[in-house]
Amino acid sequence: MLVITRKKDEGFVVGDNIKITVVEIVKDRVKIGIDAPTDVKIVRNELYDTERFNMQAAVNKPSANILAKFMSDENSDSTK
Repeated sequence: MLVITRKKDEGFVVGDNIKITVVEIVKDRVKIGIDAPTDVKIVRNELYDTERFNMQAAVNKPSANILAKFMSDENSDSTK
């Protein structure tokens, strides 16, 4: 991880076409601006983590046939 120090209105460049600028600093919050091509996806960390979790859950989701069999087996056990 690269850690750098910037003041208001200072920034840095990522690659050849992504520019990050410190727009505002108020107390313990920093507002940054990102100038990047429209094909570059930019997402906050918490949304990125949620998206990855949801995709993983979808991949591991049991099929409808397995769920139907499970529900059928569960119901037949209660009638015994």
